[in-house]
Amino acid sequence: MNKLLKFLCLSLFLVLVFSSCSSQKKYSYETVPNDPLKARIYTLDNGLKVYLTVNKETPRIQTFIAVRVGGKNDPAETTGLAHYFEHLMFKGTNSYGTQNYEAEKPLLDQIEQQFEIYRKTTDEVQRKAIYHTIDSLSYEASKYAIPNEYDKLMAAIGANGTNAYTAYDQTVYVEDIPCNQIENWAKIQADRFENNVIRGFHTELETVYEEKNMSLTRDNRKVQEAIFSSLFPHHPYGTQTVLGTQEDLKNPSITNIKNYYKQWYVPNNMAICMSGDLDPDKTIAIIDEYFGQMKPNPELPKLNLPKEEPITEPIIREVLGPDAESVALAWRFPGASSKDFETLQVISQLLYNGKAGLIDLDLNQQQKVLSGYGYPMGLADYSMLILGGVPKQGQTLEEVQNLLLGELHKLRAGDFDEKMLQANINNFKLYQIQNMESNEGRADMFVNSFINGTSWEDEVTSIDRIAKLTKPKSWILPINT
Repeated sequence: MNKLLKFLCLSLFLVLVFSSCSSQKKYSYETVPNDPLKARIYTLDNGLKVYLTVNKETPRIQTFIAVRVGGKNDPAETTGLAHYFEHLMFKGTNSYGTQNYEAEKPLLDQIEQQFEIYRKTTDEVQRKAIYHTIDSLSYEASKYAIPNEYDKLMAAIGANGTNAYTAYDQTVYVEDIPCNQIENWAKIQADRFENNVIRGFHTELETVYEEKNMSLTRDNRKVQEAIFSSLFPHHPYGTQTVLGTQEDLKNPSITNIKNYYKQWYVPNNMAICMSGDLDPDKTIAIIDEYFGQMKPNPELPKLNLPKEEPITEPIIREVLGPDAESVALAWRFPGASSKDFETLQVISQLLYNGKAGLIDLDLNQQQKVLSGYGYPMGLADYSMLILGGVPKQGQTLEEVQNLLLGELHKLRAGDFDEKMLQANINNFKLYQIQNMESNEGRADMFVNSFINGTSWEDEVTSIDRIAKLTKPKSWILPINT
């Protein structure tokens, strides 16, 4: 080959390389100094947040897709909707989960119409007849459905831990995938979130209703609901539950669910949180390719939720159930994004940590109660401190309550060894280090930051602030429950 031809070939090669590189989209991202995860936080043009951190320990990636919507967003007339829709997100789209969507869709539309008639009908004879129609239509629609196809797709790409959960502030979808399956995962998930089809509604409703029925026999859930309704008499945390009421579950609305899906399941209300053996530059490009086409909701509503009034005297509630007697005490605090919640976590550990808290040392180990405990619960809008105890034989609930309050008074008065505070701070450091060793722990930190509205910088520096806590002359803690 002569020199001129070599030069022309080389020039062509350089042009092609330059053109290819220049056409690649550059993605800007946020980082935080001294971040042990070295996290990159991207925001796509449509508002989708993407949190990425690299961990080469195993050739896998933990993925969470978090939607900032949960039980508190349920319409008052169809409570339990967020949790129910979580179940329906596993039923497929117009491209999978069906053998023939064109033939299936008219039947699904008729089922939706019949449910709207059913929920507005009060005559029991008419309701029974309508439900018979729904049964028949559902049977015909089921002939086109392919059950569990989403699960099969995930299994085919080697995914583990396929799951989801709904709480008051969030709905989160979970997958653990091989590191070489990011594109297949993104393709399936983007289709799932953009083109969900509500099928299998009839049978899934029975599953959700049974879950609600089971909760009615569990004392711990009943106690929690009593605590929430007492602390939050005006906020959705207390006025409705994630599982909803039996009456609302008996009168579901596919139309309401579709409206909910269109309103909240939008990229500017979602975050993709990933940790594992990934290349951030390649990963964000893949995510943008598949999720970047999702349309944001420019009118995403901001919930104008009521503020709770101060609690000025104890609220006493009695809950009846089959389990042994117990007492629970609860206090309301600002939300999980507040710096107060960081302090609350330390205070909780000083009271009870399963080994050497005040309740551990003074009550459990001294056998003054059958068992005692305490823990914080952080939600986006409010948080709580909950203490509880089970009486030993011959002991009254009031006696257990007074013993728990006694330990709280010790804490308020600073009547504990300063070394206990430092030991608990060290435990927090150890927990954070252990949490960051797993992909699940890392990705879950991203989810909590996104849902609670905290900056990643605050998350990274929280342990530094906690480390500066010292024992004051008295801790400022309310004692009214």
